[in-house]
Amino acid sequence: MSASPSGRTLLARVSQEQIVLVVVVALFVVFGVTLDGFLHLGNLVNLVRSVSSLGIFGVAMAVVVIARGMDLSLIASMGVATAVAIQLMHTEVSTPVALVAGLGIVLVMGLLNGFLIAFAEIPALFATLASGLLVYGLARTTVLDGLIAELPGDRHFVLALGQGTLLGVPVPIIVFVVTAALAQLLLSRTKAGRFVYAHGDNAGAAALTGIAVRPFTVLEYTASATIGFVGGLVVAGSVGGLNTQVIDSTLIYDVLLVVVVGGISLVGGRGSVLSVVAGTALIGVMLNGMTILNMNTHEQDIVKGLILLAALVLDNRLHPRDEETVRQGD
Repeated sequence: MSASPSGRTLLARVSQEQIVLVVVVALFVVFGVTLDGFLHLGNLVNLVRSVSSLGIFGVAMAVVVIARGMDLSLIASMGVATAVAIQLMHTEVSTPVALVAGLGIVLVMGLLNGFLIAFAEIPALFATLASGLLVYGLARTTVLDGLIAELPGDRHFVLALGQGTLLGVPVPIIVFVVTAALAQLLLSRTKAGRFVYAHGDNAGAAALTGIAVRPFTVLEYTASATIGFVGGLVVAGSVGGLNTQVIDSTLIYDVLLVVVVGGISLVGGRGSVLSVVAGTALIGVMLNGMTILNMNTHEQDIVKGLILLAALVLDNRLHPRDEETVRQGD
């Protein structure tokens, strides 16, 4: 039986971000009542601090997903760039020069992804998957000394990004808030941001209006890789280094989970940085609760998989695929 017109109207009025925020509040109440220590101030601060880098990666992914893209190389480019920068910090190279070197790597990755997708017309899923494998393989065989890049203790700027506080607020939280605010400002208040939404909504129509879609695609992937590098520095500062095995971990799927669950549609042209914040809040509360419950990795993966499937079904209901989407094979 099909949904009634009134039911469809009500569904259309409710955004996915609103639904997710209601779920976050409900989980917060349930965990607060049932789990010892969940509401302790220290646990709540650690909760927000621990998901700040995930939120930054989510913002990076959001830029390309809103434009109806995908960047599966995000964690690979971040990991290689951060590890190379840390490795340079063990030499006489200054911190700014080391960071510029890492930034150069992610910029090259963004340019490569954008070129493959926009000019070679390779689907984003396969182009970024291949480029991620390529950059990690090249780095492991030619540049990186080992799996773990340990941050020197005298590199105070990077350490402060992960472990410092400002007016009592952990710096990772501040970096996430600033990154999210700047991204939201650019996407919602600038011509470039409107181009991103237009590109994701209908690339053909965007080109007809005068938008240089191919060069703009390169810019989108370059911006995504750059934001990801910021998240990598926060991770490195938090733990005093970077284990490059994170590239082979499920982190990229957690990033996609944050984006899709938060309400950024894979159809493109829909969602905002608020979607990333909502998704990050949900995943953060959920992961913290599962950790307190002492659930193992496989049990957590089951929960995350179910949540992702539910988000995809909700996305399909809220943003049905139109004929243009079908013709593009999305």
